[in-house]
Amino acid sequence: MGGFAKRIVMSFFPATLLAAGLLTATHAIADERFSTAGRSDLIVIRVDVSEQRMVVMRGGRRMHDWPVSTARAGKITPRGTYQPQWFSRDHKSSLYDGAPMPFSIFYSGNYAIHGTYATGALGRPASAGCVRLSPENARVLYEMVYATDKADTYIVVQD
Repeated sequence: MGGFAKRIVMSFFPATLLAAGLLTATHAIADERFSTAGRSDLIVIRVDVSEQRMVVMRGGRRMHDWPVSTARAGKITPRGTYQPQWFSRDHKSSLYDGAPMPFSIFYSGNYAIHGTYATGALGRPASAGCVRLSPENARVLYEMVYATDKADTYIVVQD
């Protein structure tokens, strides 16, 4: 198992999820399954800023592993554990001259996970602070999270 996958398995248990009883420290490294207390609907989106990768887990199983872009030099992508606040399928930025932000999942104030048409920058820091995905991957994530109760989705942003 590669270093990125091993770090996901070994460091994926934020205190918030443990305290809520949604995750336990019991896990199997071999197939990257996590205990979600029998909750097959729970979605966990893990953004690794240092690797510029997103892993999406549902019911303890890895569903997706995608390149992302987070904050470029001089900007920040806040670290922490969040839940979706609101959705906007065809969002236009009010802060950056109406820049398109398709399939936005807002999780902390003006910070969102959303699609970008600057796909050549994926895999390296390039955003003003949001987590950017290819438009197709953003659509897949948006539809998955939108169809699930916001309370059953966690977004973990870490180094």
